[in-house]
Amino acid sequence: MTSRYWSDVARELSPYVPGEQPKLGSLIKLNTNESPYPPSPQVSVAINEELARLRLYPDPNSERLRETLARNFRLSVDQVFVGNGSDEVLAHVFLGLLAQDEPVLFPDITYSFYPVYCALYGVDYEEVPLTEDFEIRLSDYRRLNGGIIFPNPNAPTGRALSRESIRGLLENNTESVVVIDEAYVDFGAESVVDLIPEYSNLLVVQTLSKSRALAGLRVGYALGDADLIEALDRVKNSFNSYPVDRLAQAGAQAAIEDQAYFEERRQAVIETRERLVADLVSLGFEVLPSAANFVLVRHPDHDASDLQQGLRARRVLVRHFEVPRIAQFLRISIGTDDDSAALMAALRELTG
Repeated sequence: MTSRYWSDVARELSPYVPGEQPKLGSLIKLNTNESPYPPSPQVSVAINEELARLRLYPDPNSERLRETLARNFRLSVDQVFVGNGSDEVLAHVFLGLLAQDEPVLFPDITYSFYPVYCALYGVDYEEVPLTEDFEIRLSDYRRLNGGIIFPNPNAPTGRALSRESIRGLLENNTESVVVIDEAYVDFGAESVVDLIPEYSNLLVVQTLSKSRALAGLRVGYALGDADLIEALDRVKNSFNSYPVDRLAQAGAQAAIEDQAYFEERRQAVIETRERLVADLVSLGFEVLPSAANFVLVRHPDHDASDLQQGLRARRVLVRHFEVPRIAQFLRISIGTDDDSAALMAALRELTG
């Protein structure tokens, strides 16, 4: 049912559907790719220090956070853009850079927010099919376009492209922007941030929600040529001149500066993922190669929807997508080793 007061845009939208956020705290939550570990202890310290200044507006440009990111990636401050999670950053990217005369290209199986942004902003797009092995074939993108965007590793498949293959794409696509969404890059893929000085049309988007364990603070950022960043700033300042609050800026800066904690926790996720993959394979599951903090899996003898419901009945949440080509797959976030043990115990019951 729609209201007669709705605009045509609101009436025609099919909004993005996020993963379930359950009210019960006793569930094992492996459905939304959150970190199984808390953020750096330095985050709490930084946030507590900022509480006394909440009566004041935050820095509208997040200058200290941008400076920290610039140092971390060996870029200049004018090559950094900060927003409320990478979702907001991506929204500004679609409006500020990808709304062109030619269609934007992205995979047919990828982050499902991309077509939502296209509908919201009236951006024409074409979905480029993954291969039979669910890989992005970059040669398929060598055609006229208004921009190219895809995650690396891709989501929800977890498959990653090499840095040099993306360089090849940039060499052959010089007339439009190439956006690499690196939300999961820290779990085993090769970042292309260091290619930014060579390619003025490359924009890299990252988030602190996954490997920095700050999903609740909502901080994301884009890295690229100053000209691209200026376009995002223009869009941002036409929506909200104070987008990232004081606590988020302080917490994000502290998380980035604690490099030792970051390395320790991301390595723990990687090791747990590899052990889980081996266990799933031993139980007869097909597991796509993953460089992310999740795996996409299917079992030849069991329906994915039935498995998801059976796991939920055993208090384990995983994600199931009712979309073509991957309807028989489950996406399982990487939790702790204890989470994996509970998952495997439930799966043994269901598949035994």
